[in-house]
Amino acid sequence: MTATVKYDEVEVGQEIPAVDYTVRRNHLVMYAGASGDFNPIHWNERFARAVGLPDVIAHGMYTMAQGGRFVTDWAGDPAAVVDYGVRFSSMVVVPDDDQGATITVSGVVEEKLADNRVVVALTARSGDARVLSRARAVVRLA
Repeated sequence: MTATVKYDEVEVGQEIPAVDYTVRRNHLVMYAGASGDFNPIHWNERFARAVGLPDVIAHGMYTMAQGGRFVTDWAGDPAAVVDYGVRFSSMVVVPDDDQGATITVSGVVEEKLADNRVVVALTARSGDARVLSRARAVVRLA
């Protein structure tokens, strides 16, 4: 695959529209199975509350993955992402209801580099909380 976004068509400061990702408890159970991270704070409400959490919380790496998904969907090619890093700044609390939680990810082209690469700064929020900080991806565009 090749990125569908063209390097010559993006500018520094260009915003990438926000996308909402719904997180429900069943997503966390599926992620636990795929990742091998069965920590009960991610699926057992009683345990999460017993250790001082407000409720079950999403895996940090699950949250990070939604940021990666945002970038690869925008670029049009997962292989276009050549570097990606974040810091975790808050929890995504996932209630046991039909709504779950929402992670909202948006981005802005922060810098244009050589070799058709751009730096995309991401913002990821759940409710009023910023859940990822210093989130940046380097993406090689067409």
